[in-house]
Amino acid sequence: MDSFDVRKRFLDFFKKNIHKIAQSSSLLPSDRSVLLTTAGMQQFKEYFLGKISPYGNRVVSCQKCFRTSDIEEVGDDFHLTFLEMLGNFSFGDYFKKDAIKYALEFLVDDLGLEKDKLWVTVFKGIKKPQFISKDLESKEIWQELGIPKERIFEFGAEDNFWGPTGIEGPCGPTSEIHYDLTGKPCKKGKNCVPNCDCGRFVELWNLVFNEYHKDKNGNLSLLKQKGVDTGMGLERLAMVCEKTNSIYKTDLFLPIIQEIEKLSYNKYEKGRKRERKSFKTIADHIRGAVFLAADGIFPSNLDRGYILRRILRRAIRYGEFLKLENGFLTILAKKVIEIYGSVYPELKSKEANILTLFQSEEEKFSKALEKGTREFEKLLEKKKQSNGVKILTGKEAFYLYETYGFPLELTKELAKESDFDVDEKKFKALLKKHQEISRAGVKSKFGGLGKNAEKEAIKLHTATHLLQSALRKVLGEGVRQMGSDITPKRLRFDFSYSNKITEKELKKIEKIVNQKIKEDLIVEREDMKYKEALDKGALAFFNDKYPEKVSVYSIYNVKTKKVFSREICAGPHIKHTRELGCFEIIKEESSGAGIRRIRAILK
Repeated sequence: MDSFDVRKRFLDFFKKNIHKIAQSSSLLPSDRSVLLTTAGMQQFKEYFLGKISPYGNRVVSCQKCFRTSDIEEVGDDFHLTFLEMLGNFSFGDYFKKDAIKYALEFLVDDLGLEKDKLWVTVFKGIKKPQFISKDLESKEIWQELGIPKERIFEFGAEDNFWGPTGIEGPCGPTSEIHYDLTGKPCKKGKNCVPNCDCGRFVELWNLVFNEYHKDKNGNLSLLKQKGVDTGMGLERLAMVCEKTNSIYKTDLFLPIIQEIEKLSYNKYEKGRKRERKSFKTIADHIRGAVFLAADGIFPSNLDRGYILRRILRRAIRYGEFLKLENGFLTILAKKVIEIYGSVYPELKSKEANILTLFQSEEEKFSKALEKGTREFEKLLEKKKQSNGVKILTGKEAFYLYETYGFPLELTKELAKESDFDVDEKKFKALLKKHQEISRAGVKSKFGGLGKNAEKEAIKLHTATHLLQSALRKVLGEGVRQMGSDITPKRLRFDFSYSNKITEKELKKIEKIVNQKIKEDLIVEREDMKYKEALDKGALAFFNDKYPEKVSVYSIYNVKTKKVFSREICAGPHIKHTRELGCFEIIKEESSGAGIRRIRAILK
């Protein structure tokens, strides 16, 4: 049985038990309080709170998830950044007894796992900050279904209370199923139980019983309807089903590991601990990077883009250690797409964009890494010779960041290898000051503009809306705004697209914009809730930055009411497109991996 069998059997089992199969949502969540999708329940969050589910009250899914919380743990046998989360959900339908019954039936009767290797944890209750009673009900259900009390253990909120995702939402006590990999206790003897860090147990399945709602202040109140939210990592389950002791020995990782062996001329199994960690970290990070990029995330120094850049640069760093040949990121990315292409077809359709993006990031950072590492070694050598404190100052860490693009995490990793620490507090203070200076520079750019210049800048800003809509019509809806810059004389618009735009395409884009100017479309502003704006089709490419209430600008034909462009935007804008005159593209060029740039003027 391989991972593809396991994934299918899970979905089929719950479909047979009257659950509707829901497709995985994007790694870009609709919940603006979180950067990425970290759990299967995120796309169903509002259904736990009472909204009618279009899937019905029973749902099953295999959800793409990305978690940065475990990034420092990656390199052992169980932790990942990207994972596929198998989950079944009940919105006011079944609760604890059926959830536990389904879990046991699937693992034992369907997959054939040994029942005597399953151990269970339940919530032991808490007194503060709010009293929540012990989950005796779950404990009794497990015993009724044949799990003896000797294999059932109670833990507190840190281990057995889950949620919410984001700053508020549904949450509740959990019951976790652990699998005994070795059957042998460590030196703790009888105290070697689930959650022991010796490697004997692996947590397989987390059953969450949503009974509460946590508000922004951390206060709990009872939900109007109870719900079930479960999560089981496909990779860990595949490890158990394939009878191995590491997720990296499953069919999801072995092809990637073997590809790294070819590129490095090293053998994974024969490597030292640090070499094996490098293999595993690269395999995890390239997998996660492919899925992030496929969902429209580009490497940058902010938010989600920073997460992608961080894992790509960590992969490059470990690749340097294994002496992988140049271009290894694209070779490994192809292998990931080969493994997952039949399950996630978007990987194949976006393969060219992903490979171009990775190639550019590798070329850019490899040069900086080489120079920066030499500079880092010089800094450490000076400190060793001076017999000073083994700490890298915030100023030194910031110099590596500003000059060579070294993220703080990389500097910390390099320092740790030489038993050095880094003054993070001072580094963050210098970074904050640097960002404030940058923002002040942008703000002052338009300061003191005369009325005529300001009017021209407003015209050009409106023109970017027409340009974006024209780009999406000619190049496809995969085009996403990546940035813009307006002066009183010209606009600059950056957008996601991997190929050079042909002269014919540029002419067509320009013609569409000028046609809409000629039609004298109305530019109208409405204030509405963010979700309402999305429901009306408004574009929002920076959705983590918008407030609850937003301004939406619609550009439409007053006679036909047909909307040409609708975007969430702070404005300001002109009232009629005819005011723009004539639109002309003066230059099209690359602005980075998978990003194109257009400069244009109004005449």
